[in-house]
Amino acid sequence: MRECSAILLGQAWAQPTEIPVAQACLVLKGNEVLNPLLVSSSHAAAAAMDAGDPSTSLAVTAAESSQTTKKKAPKRFIHTPIPPSILSDPTLATAATSLLPAAYNFELPKTAHRIRSSGARRAALQLPEGLLLFSLPLSHLLGPFLAEDPSNDVLILADPTYGACCLADRPAKALEADLLVHYGHSCLVPVTSSLLPVLYVFVEIRVDALRLAAAVRTAFPDPAAAPRLALAGTVQFISAVHAAREMLTRDGYRDILVPQAKPLSAGEILGCTAPTLKKSEGVGAVVFVADGRFHLEAFMIANPGVKAYRFDPFLGVLVLEEYDHVGMKQARKEAVLAARKAKSWGVVLGTLGRQGSVKVLDRVVEHLEEKGLEHTVVLMSELSPTRMELFGDSVDAWVQIACPRLSIDWGEGFKKPVLTTFEFDVALGYVPGWWEKGTRECGGGTGSGCCSGSGTCGDCDCSNGDCGGSDFGGDYPMDYYSQDGGDWNGCYMKKKPSTGERKPRVRIGNSVQVEQQ
Repeated sequence: MRECSAILLGQAWAQPTEIPVAQACLVLKGNEVLNPLLVSSSHAAAAAMDAGDPSTSLAVTAAESSQTTKKKAPKRFIHTPIPPSILSDPTLATAATSLLPAAYNFELPKTAHRIRSSGARRAALQLPEGLLLFSLPLSHLLGPFLAEDPSNDVLILADPTYGACCLADRPAKALEADLLVHYGHSCLVPVTSSLLPVLYVFVEIRVDALRLAAAVRTAFPDPAAAPRLALAGTVQFISAVHAAREMLTRDGYRDILVPQAKPLSAGEILGCTAPTLKKSEGVGAVVFVADGRFHLEAFMIANPGVKAYRFDPFLGVLVLEEYDHVGMKQARKEAVLAARKAKSWGVVLGTLGRQGSVKVLDRVVEHLEEKGLEHTVVLMSELSPTRMELFGDSVDAWVQIACPRLSIDWGEGFKKPVLTTFEFDVALGYVPGWWEKGTRECGGGTGSGCCSGSGTCGDCDCSNGDCGGSDFGGDYPMDYYSQDGGDWNGCYMKKKPSTGERKPRVRIGNSVQVEQQ
């Protein structure tokens, strides 16, 4: 990995203050939690729910749903209170101080209630490596809330969990778990797409928002002269991000932006997904809350013109971070150009959690067939140079449908080009490269057509990058789970089709036909 420099700006100290902890997919509101049971609902049911009578809303829903045949009613959640017996459970009440770090919110009452109310006999816990040391205490605390059955059990899924894309619903289903509790990440894979019920627990960490705001004031002492700021972070610190924004706004800092790449929460950044800010938004600097820079690097790659600062919530310091954009883009350009000469391709479908997307796999294979290129699909849980070298010279180039950062951060360690799905589209000419925008023909369109967003070249918006043809300028998108991302991404949410979207195809036997619109 290329070395990146960091400049320490100093410490900003303030008295600690507790920040309200935002809940995960099932939102805790007072002593109520959103039940995963989905029901159809009308305005009457919604009004009943707003009035605080879930049973009434359910009755109204049942009556009206029987009369509705054509128009599908919207989905709503039923509020069910967490019983006092769970809220006052002495074991859960003392766990935060005796067994678990007090600053970490593992949402024990909500999880215990979900296990008990669902009648789960077997629950599976999935934690990233940084939280795995708490897995045994969690299993002991939650075990008593399982249904009374001789076979009841709490399982710990200890395979590597690098991010929200690594949801292990398939292993949990194979082990006959009734519920999967996924810790440390947001709901990247919708609960409606998982193979069993999933409860997401963000594990928000209480952060001193006063110290964060003070650090920003130290770096930008004059609100009137400060550039427009953006605030973002990892999901554990989003509450602090929003609290600091309110404080700084009261101090006179103008129009602070909390960017969003849907379906992620406002301010949330993933290692592969970050919003690309438009030049018209006028953001000059971002303050990113995280104890490491991996997620921040995604924002920096997507926004090379925005100065990046990282606030370490544990050390209370603000650091100016830098990224070697020229070096990264040059290395990835060389990989793309080498892959353009390939006659045989290997297509890696990641099997670690939900990293691999069958939808994207079908699209990649379709493109290779259109170009008449030999290809082999390989399923692999984790990519490494050593493992890839086992295939020898039978493959000229690879495209991996797993984690784009494997190619971006470690691509130079592989002997053969290992492209991301975006780079694959560039290599085969379906979209122009970041160094080619406005300078070459692609897919039958002219350079000027590309830069205006022609259907054959994809959306080449020049408002935030260099489309003038400089070697390493232009945009390098980080939109792999963004709802508005390119066709190469694996977002589960339905996207609005762009004017230049390719017509969907369906595979019938060995032939491919264009589906009629």
